Amino acid sequence: MKTIYNSIREEVEKHLKVRNSVLGNVSEWKRSHYIILSEIIKDELSDSEELKGGKKFEIGNTISHVTLQRFFENDYQDKTHNDLRFLKTLDKICIFLGYKDLNDYIQSVKLKNREKELDDDLEFLTKMVYDYCATAFEFYKHFPEHKPEFFKKLVFDDSPFLERTSQFSKELCERDFNLVTKNNRSNYEVFDIHVVTDEPEKKILETQEFWNLLFKVGENGEEHFVNQLNTQIYFIRKIDNVWKIWDNYNPDAGILNRKVDR
Repeated sequence: MKTIYNSIREEVEKHLKVRNSVLGNVSEWKRSHYIILSEIIKDELSDSEELKGGKKFEIGNTISHVTLQRFFENDYQDKTHNDLRFLKTLDKICIFLGYKDLNDYIQSVKLKNREKELDDDLEFLTKMVYDYCATAFEFYKHFPEHKPEFFKKLVFDDSPFLERTSQFSKELCERDFNLVTKNNRSNYEVFDIHVVTDEPEKKILETQEFWNLLFKVGENGEEHFVNQLNTQIYFIRKIDNVWKIWDNYNPDAGILNRKVDR
């Protein structure tokens, strides 16, 4: 509850009527400022639809400046919210802020926090996919050196994805493939990332990716192209409290290996 108290205090300070009053220009409120705040809240509550009818007589539509000063300056403990008078004060403050009551405010905060967590998760997962693609491109640039350790921070060591990718790339390195990057001959683009599955220890992301790669083979300079726009699926897992890529569905995986083997 202490976090809720702080959140309510911050929202009161940000309220438009408060910011547009003398209170908005004062860094530290004194007794006279709480008198002004009490009047602002009283005026707002007098027009509140939530206090029409019986609720007005149940909790009232005013808060004394003494009560407001105590609320803003005291470090309340969790047991405080068992006090009925204190709950009524919080109800009125939350109605002033535009909510039905304290419970409505708490539910709204929980919803906002959950939405923020989801946004943070999506940002984290999206970054992981972008980082993987950037790492893969850097990995190709080192051909014919085979350096699967590039993926260590992003892909689980014992994952089927790393095993499959390592096998395909090792074959190309053994054939002396070199990526051509001069004049931007090779490039890639990732877009339209969205979450397909969102579970506590498993996430599935779908992406649209365009890969345009030009490889030359050894001294003979034979050219091989990858020019693919496809949908890829990333399976991301949480193991030992660490999130990494576990697998990937890429319909064009190993396409160069198949072309060379023909």
